[in-house]
Amino acid sequence: MQHRTLGRTGVQVSPLCLGAMMFGPWGNDDRADSIRIIHRALDAGIDFVDTADVYSGGASEEIVGEALQGRRDDVFLATKFFMPMGDDPNRRGGSRRWIMREVEDSLRRLRTDHIDLYQVHRPSVDTDVEETLGALTDLVRQGKVRYIGSSSYSGSQIVEAQWASRERNLERFVTEQPPYSILVRGIEEDVLPTIQRHGMGSLTYSPLSGGWLSGRWRKDAASAPTSSARPSARFDLSSPANQRKLEIVEGLAVLAEESGLTLIELAIAFVLTHPAVTSAIVGPRTMEQLESYLPAAEVTLSADVLDRIDALVAPGTTLNPDDNSYGAAELLPHARRRG
Repeated sequence: MQHRTLGRTGVQVSPLCLGAMMFGPWGNDDRADSIRIIHRALDAGIDFVDTADVYSGGASEEIVGEALQGRRDDVFLATKFFMPMGDDPNRRGGSRRWIMREVEDSLRRLRTDHIDLYQVHRPSVDTDVEETLGALTDLVRQGKVRYIGSSSYSGSQIVEAQWASRERNLERFVTEQPPYSILVRGIEEDVLPTIQRHGMGSLTYSPLSGGWLSGRWRKDAASAPTSSARPSARFDLSSPANQRKLEIVEGLAVLAEESGLTLIELAIAFVLTHPAVTSAIVGPRTMEQLESYLPAAEVTLSADVLDRIDALVAPGTTLNPDDNSYGAAELLPHARRRG
């Protein structure tokens, strides 16, 4: 695979990043099979792996850690913190208290003495970004973390964090991890340009839009998929927005066939074509799924194909608001002007 530079870090990573969310009870509960999938990805040239503490309650990190024994130095390893790891209200979030505790648990589960990229899984509405950056800065200085990043931050939140880093002489987020696919293009309007302006790398997740672009569900599908990791509103086929997505998938399937590609290859290649995208996270549950993703790293889409995609889904458009990772807190009743 042709490697890409991760922002301005100088680090070279593969254009496909192996997402580990499906390794463990959330997806593939066969630990040996999950390890085989990881090894196949590494053998195919993927040297960027992303997981999170919350995935299967830590099991994903454990599986990744076991799989990387003897190969750790060949991998740029990323994980995340923030989501609840128990009922205790302090076992979550972006506070120094939690970060300093949870990093030790992630290091133990991953069987490593350092994390290459430690990411805040979501922005916090009740924690000062300087609190989070200060703790992460100390981890970098201690050598437990090499770089820090954010995930699902809006354009304004990215700018705020960059400003705080410069103003307080703290480590800065060098990457952002946003959702991005042909069906979820909202970040093209603000987030991706902001990433570029600040010289950040990006590892975008859900290039197949949670399976909508896998070719598995078409207009004649009897029912929507169900999964504990997938909010039902995103897959309610009675919703007008999701009906529209099905219509667009039909058009994309035709375009892919005419281009000599699978729908999966078209979808992943589309994400990788954007100049602000460093790597696309692919999260296989099976070996077959991984094998279907790998060819996309070598696909180059023509301007004509990209124009035809734009005609189906306009740039900057997210077809179903339930697919959006941004703005939820700002629009909750307690945050509205009418109280």
